[in-house]
Amino acid sequence: MQSRPGRESIVSVDIPIAAQPADPRDEQHRVRNSRTWEAPPAPLASVPASVRVRARDGAVDLARAWCLTVVVVMHALMVGVTMGAGGPVLENALEGWSGFAPFTWFAQIMPLFFVLGGFSAHVQFTSLNSRGVTASGYIALRMRRLLRPALAAIAAIVLVLAVLTLLGTPADIVAIAGFRLSQPLWFLGVYALTTAAVPLALAAHRRAPWASVGALAGLAATVDIVRSATGMAGIGFLNLVFVWLLVQQFGFWLAEDRMPRSRLAVAALAVAAYGSLALLCTFGVFSFDLLYDLNPPCFALVLLGIGQLALFRLFAPALRRMHALRPVNAIAGWINARAMTVYLWHMLVLVLLAGVLVLVASGVGILGGAELPALRSGEWWATRPLWLVCVIAAVALVVTATSRWETAPAAPADPKRPVGWGAASASALLAIAGVVVILVTGFTIVGGVVGLACIAAGLRLASGQPIVGSRVASEQPAGGVLPSLACSASTRPAQPATE
Repeated sequence: MQSRPGRESIVSVDIPIAAQPADPRDEQHRVRNSRTWEAPPAPLASVPASVRVRARDGAVDLARAWCLTVVVVMHALMVGVTMGAGGPVLENALEGWSGFAPFTWFAQIMPLFFVLGGFSAHVQFTSLNSRGVTASGYIALRMRRLLRPALAAIAAIVLVLAVLTLLGTPADIVAIAGFRLSQPLWFLGVYALTTAAVPLALAAHRRAPWASVGALAGLAATVDIVRSATGMAGIGFLNLVFVWLLVQQFGFWLAEDRMPRSRLAVAALAVAAYGSLALLCTFGVFSFDLLYDLNPPCFALVLLGIGQLALFRLFAPALRRMHALRPVNAIAGWINARAMTVYLWHMLVLVLLAGVLVLVASGVGILGGAELPALRSGEWWATRPLWLVCVIAAVALVVTATSRWETAPAAPADPKRPVGWGAASASALLAIAGVVVILVTGFTIVGGVVGLACIAAGLRLASGQPIVGSRVASEQPAGGVLPSLACSASTRPAQPATE
């Protein structure tokens, strides 16, 4: 396929977009398994012939690694330990900082995360589907890749909380630790949801790209309006579905290179998105604190996602040049291959490092008695570079030791248990349920065990053999999951379905 005139060259190759020839055995197989939906949700031939589906893009790889780094750094800056009248106090160090709201306009990168996730999901599902992998097979593959590292990380957190309890740590400290550890897990549940929705969401995008975006935008705006009119904040959590599925759709547009051709037009889009967001914040519709707008998510994140998508499109050529540098490529590749491990384990590392500061403040150990600087004081800010170096080093060590659950080849799937639509959907629902239990309980030991059991059951359901037409897929190792470009046609030849 030829790229459209006026487009800059991109580091990618075309992915086949025509469905494989029909095999009579496929229909026989579907008839025998009439209780499960194994046909692709939409024929790949429905993708317009003029649309070029990108494969691997160094700009996406680098932006993804950068987003994850921002998350770790932001959470590290929030760690605050001081000495109160009753002993050490754990608190959010950035709470009360006058510059926090402007800071969130740079640090709130979750919309870009989901844009890049949509890009990668489009690439991977298109590649797998063109080789005969069904919708349920795709979901099962992704759930296995997602839930293995999650299971290990959550088990480790439950163990740490149990040890703290057995050692006689005050209950309020254990509760605070559990609450902090549970906060980032919302992403795991939403990511499982958006991953499971990829086949249907992509089918809707292929049939009517503008209508699918418009419908999700209307639903997200309606939730905000009803929430504001009724004062019922809980209604806003419906936008965990609508907002993030909408932002994921933006990634589909990016993967098909549907962005405006002119850089001036893209810049105007960025200005319009950020300008509209700033105006709505000024009138009190949304908060200038874009982290506040995350819980529950609101339409502010949609506008932010449009702005971030436009900025990414503008800076993509520079990002590709940076990614071509060997050291940058190596670091980004290391992070992306272990992305879910970094995300799931970094908060546990931060809690343990905060525990070290508690011991220091309490006069325990060789550094015991050292005076900790007042939060947000000049001395505190001066120590942040050293603190961040320690955090990054500790996270890197822990991730190196634990990433085998994400990077190692999967155990062979059971060829006698092909994963149908019901099992794949139930796997995702159990993963989401496990996260909800943990979030509702604030990561108590009991809640953690129940959540762990749900996720383990979801992983078990996804551990059968995914169906490829009338055949079954072979298991192959693949790259990172947040999101993965492991099936990029630009880096490896066609082969059996991979995770």
